[in-house]
Amino acid sequence: MKIDNNLSDEVILAELGARLTQRRIARSLSQAVLAVEAGISKRTVERVEAGGSVQLVTLIRLCRALDLMDGLNQWLPETGPSPMALLKEKQAGRGRQRARGRRVASA
Repeated sequence: MKIDNNLSDEVILAELGARLTQRRIARSLSQAVLAVEAGISKRTVERVEAGGSVQLVTLIRLCRALDLMDGLNQWLPETGPSPMALLKEKQAGRGRQRARGRRVASA
């Protein structure tokens, strides 16, 4: 299943849990062994694999234990300023200090 914006949070959590389960099994790890390697409880591994909500640090620990950290770079890549923004900053003599908020259209 492809994960996109049209899916509910629950469906995405279930899909991520299924993918983590597949990765764990492919690496021939039991839930108990994965829990020890990730520094979390076996019950937490069960909850993640069942599609439950977990803290971000738990997901990071699981990704580290399953050698999935490179995937995080693809998921949320670093972004730098555009070439035009760099040129404007150079011409202004200073770097960007803050982001402008979005304007809300009044009704």
